[in-house]
Amino acid sequence: MRRQGKAVANFDRTLPSPQSDLARDITKDPYNFDFLTLGDDAHERDLERGLLNHLRQFLLELGVGFAFVGSQYRLTLGNEEFFIDLLFYHLKLRAFVVVDLKMKAFEPEFAGKMNFYLSAVNDLLRHPDDQPTIGIILCKTRDRFVAEYALRDINKPIGISEYRLAESLPEKLKGSLPTIEELESELGAASAKEPGKHRTR
Repeated sequence: MRRQGKAVANFDRTLPSPQSDLARDITKDPYNFDFLTLGDDAHERDLERGLLNHLRQFLLELGVGFAFVGSQYRLTLGNEEFFIDLLFYHLKLRAFVVVDLKMKAFEPEFAGKMNFYLSAVNDLLRHPDDQPTIGIILCKTRDRFVAEYALRDINKPIGISEYRLAESLPEKLKGSLPTIEELESELGAASAKEPGKHRTR
């Protein structure tokens, strides 16, 4: 299944060509985080921590050109501080990419919050030679119709995608499957019994 360029996005309307085509090509829907297993009670910070703990796999899933800038990246505006979940710079786009993580279905107000972050990054971090900052909202699920409406009157480039996590095992199966330690000890016992096998140092 082709996932490239499938995010709900307003890139065609908010970015000049060929920048809009490239922005569409760097987004996916859904993102596949099958290296992560999180319980139903997990929060956004758990998802963020899991992605950072598997940063190499996360960058591979994002695709070529993403450079990691920071997590919980602090922006100071007036007397208040705001924190971006994940901040990247895309080398080919020559633009910052703000990633906002949500452990629930997409809600229209997420687009407004992302619009705010993009304004702040454009003012505080963007170099005059950089292209406009792009936002990617990653949600557990999203209704395409609602997402399209949320982006309709926003004039900054935003993509909205779902993500997939590894399936967690049902509780009743967990106890019946051997642990890694049990498997290793079984394998060790089996290889020790094989005739003609000698361990070398």
